[in-house]
Amino acid sequence: MTESTAPQGPEPAASTTGAQRPAVHRRISTQLYAGIFGAVVLTIVASVVSWISFSNVDDSQRRVSEESVPELAGAFGLAEFSNALVAAAPRLTTAPSDQFTTISAEVATAQREFNDHFKPLARANPTDVHVQEISAAADELEKNITTITADMPHFYSLTRKIEQLQIEIPTLSDAANSIILPAIDDQLFFQVTGYRDQVSDPIDPMTRTSGGELLLYRHLNALQADVAQASELMGSALIASEVAFVEPLTESFESVDDRIQISLSAIAESEMVPGLEPAVNDLLALGKGDESAFQVSVDRLEIIARQDRLLTENQALAVDLLDEVHAIVQTAQAGADQATENSAQTINTARILLVIISVIGVIGAGLISWLFVGRVLLRRIGRLSGRMRTLAKGDLEEEIEVSGRDEIAEMASALEVFRRHALEIQRLNLVEQLAQELSERNDELQEVLEELSQAQDQIVAREKLAALGEVTAGVAHEIRNPLNFINNFSAASAELLEEMAEVYEDLTDNLSDEDKDLIEEINQDLNDNLERIQSHGKRANRIVQDMLLMGRGGGETQMTDINDLIHEHSLLAYHSARAQDPEFQVLLEEEFDPDMGQLEVVPQDLGRVFLNFVANAGYATNKKQKELIEAGTVGDYTPTVVLKSRRTDESAILSVRDNGSGIPPDVAAKIFDPFFTTKPTNEGTGLGLALSNDIIREHGGTITVNTEPGEFTEMVVELPLTRAKSTPLTGDGEDAGGDDA
Repeated sequence: MTESTAPQGPEPAASTTGAQRPAVHRRISTQLYAGIFGAVVLTIVASVVSWISFSNVDDSQRRVSEESVPELAGAFGLAEFSNALVAAAPRLTTAPSDQFTTISAEVATAQREFNDHFKPLARANPTDVHVQEISAAADELEKNITTITADMPHFYSLTRKIEQLQIEIPTLSDAANSIILPAIDDQLFFQVTGYRDQVSDPIDPMTRTSGGELLLYRHLNALQADVAQASELMGSALIASEVAFVEPLTESFESVDDRIQISLSAIAESEMVPGLEPAVNDLLALGKGDESAFQVSVDRLEIIARQDRLLTENQALAVDLLDEVHAIVQTAQAGADQATENSAQTINTARILLVIISVIGVIGAGLISWLFVGRVLLRRIGRLSGRMRTLAKGDLEEEIEVSGRDEIAEMASALEVFRRHALEIQRLNLVEQLAQELSERNDELQEVLEELSQAQDQIVAREKLAALGEVTAGVAHEIRNPLNFINNFSAASAELLEEMAEVYEDLTDNLSDEDKDLIEEINQDLNDNLERIQSHGKRANRIVQDMLLMGRGGGETQMTDINDLIHEHSLLAYHSARAQDPEFQVLLEEEFDPDMGQLEVVPQDLGRVFLNFVANAGYATNKKQKELIEAGTVGDYTPTVVLKSRRTDESAILSVRDNGSGIPPDVAAKIFDPFFTTKPTNEGTGLGLALSNDIIREHGGTITVNTEPGEFTEMVVELPLTRAKSTPLTGDGEDAGGDDA
């Protein structure tokens, strides 16, 4: 590495402290200050002119804003709310009952806003004739609106009563007629035939055509006509358009009422029409009293007439009010127009003066820019800028020329110092680059070391699988030999029983019935026992076969039904636990996705994983049950292991959940560590979950542990639907040797 050396020789202008400063009159700053001072003088002159002009404009605008504009705005606002005040009465009289409250509130708001706009105008012009006229008209309008507002609730109530009466009158009339008409028919039938009913004997003609019977018939007919007339009179009163039309209807109703009472008295003496008098009187009650149909109609028509009068009066007041408001608006408009014209004249004068001053300023700025900035400053700054671009490209060898005795010369001297320092920094950068390359090489070596460590872990895992597989295979072979003897001798015993049965058939004649029954019962029992021995022997043989397949480990990937695989190995784990502990009990629940289907897996390896999970879950639940039994708090606790499968768009999610004691957080972080176990020394090796984790990773999946101490533990496996190509682990594994802490 070449050592960096400091530049030799003197360093002119390395510091501005010892350099000779340019004379005051030669400095760029002095010349710029002079030009700026001239521009400031022109600006001050323009400001003075502007100040005077703006003062005049301000006076004009003040008159507009303080006098004309408020007056004009108040006049326009007054005109706007005058229209709302004029429209208030028609809105109230035509408002539906369900909207009256809302419209009444809006009218009250319009009245307040009108008064809010009118009061300032009245205070400003208390003697103005237009203002006085507006005040009088507005007071009268508000008085009429108040009257209408007070009448409307009573008007709605009367309207509802009329609607109710229009329903009740026909109803009660029909009820009375339903009694009168059958009575008329019965009386006419009696006079013609002499029969009162179907049971009694007929009456002689002299009696049934007597004057009393005929008079009763006439009273019934008259009553029917009078009831119809009374209903019609009340209905006509309800739809009358003027109060004058209701009075004759009332008088006619009273006359009809008198006739009806006479007829009712005559009919009541005969006692032939029960219930007639109450029905007719109910109808007549609607036409009598303060709540009668006639009085309700009169009250409603009086309110309508009063509202019409007030509306007519409001129309005349509205015309006067709007005319006076329009006059005020015109007066305010004229004042605003005059003030605006004065402001416009002042602004035009100021504009001309500012244009003249601006022209002078532009000419002066042009002369300064051309003579001083363009011909002196920009040329020298351009040369200095070009040299700076050369330095930026990396050319640090050429020295920078320093000419003149002003600030630009000082900048050139400083740039020369920067050039020399840059040469030194360039040498230092070479050293840093070499150090960076060395650091990158170290990072590459670290990655290689990590890869070697991972390969070493994989080799250790394969060796563990191989060792465990050899043990499992040896045990399975040792068990298979006695199983073969059991199966063979049970088959031979069955054949001997068949031969004995043939001999027994030849000797049946020499045996008593009791002996025959005893021999047949014993023969049947022996056959049943042999069938059970053969069945359980075959079952044990299948278990051994599965252990041999698992013991081999690894194998080729193949399409496998995941639900079946979990089901078979959960049963294998269950029976294995039952063989070790006859009191072991656990409820296996399966919640499999029927659409799970098949996945490409190594069935022996994946089966070992779920055999391990179910064995650990069964161990945890059995242990919890024993602890609860010892504590006397078992209650309704049932050891349960739930097996689930679910297929998503991208993966298969498989889980084994138990209701055991759960795993504490400090233990959960270690359960996948090799040789870590919470079981007693003679019950677990601590390799089951570590190997299971390796197998799932070889399948491209993950294992997640969900647990809550004292409640449950759930092992969740997520496998991709399409398996990535990788080298599977080979070797042998243990049967349920892992941990459920």
